Amino acid sequence: MVLAAGLGTRMRPLTDDRPKALVEVGGRALIDHMLDRLAEAGVRRAVVNVHAFADRLEAHLGARTGPPDIVIADERTQLLETGGGLKAAYPLLGEAPVFTANIDAIWVETGRSALRSLGAAFDQARMDALLLVTRTEHALGLDGPGDFFMAEDGRLSFRDEAPSAPYAFCGVQVFKPTLAAAEPGEVFSTSRIWRRLAVQGRLHGVLLLGEWMHVGDPAARRAAEARLRTSAAPT
Repeated sequence: MVLAAGLGTRMRPLTDDRPKALVEVGGRALIDHMLDRLAEAGVRRAVVNVHAFADRLEAHLGARTGPPDIVIADERTQLLETGGGLKAAYPLLGEAPVFTANIDAIWVETGRSALRSLGAAFDQARMDALLLVTRTEHALGLDGPGDFFMAEDGRLSFRDEAPSAPYAFCGVQVFKPTLAAAEPGEVFSTSRIWRRLAVQGRLHGVLLLGEWMHVGDPAARRAAEARLRTSAAPT
């Protein structure tokens, strides 16, 4: 599932006439960066939720060619946040673990596909959610002092009151949709579920081998474009 229903207020004025998902970085819309990554990892079907400028986003998705096939989860009437969006889309997702992805994450990989590594590392016997994380010093456009500590076996714990933590969430995870379906309420964040899983030892992480970029505002977009130009330059 690609989470594309956010208002993108921090990206204004670029989101005055379009959803954040359609803001371009390096000549491609943010959502296309993510959908293309998912396609490279073998994903054949993606559920995309829509809210702000929903008609424009649907038209863009309908004009795409190649995988993945797109199914729309309509949130026009109410914005549900990350967990609520997954809960509402549960009939479209089913019970098997799925990738969930934010649209404001771009990365430059070194080595094997990060998403293929993430999918291969998911172990239902030991975990309920597996997050792609990056070391904070390898992140561009990062807001805040990091999200998690990670044990040697990959278990994640929240920073909480610590002044900083060495790992940040990259915006992509493997997640069991049944967790969101069973959660009370309609509007909630997946972080509420993560906190419970962390206490149970069932929240794990996989380290991204590469450089991650959080494209959260116009300044971060400019920085990401400059970084992408550097990675594309001949050496």
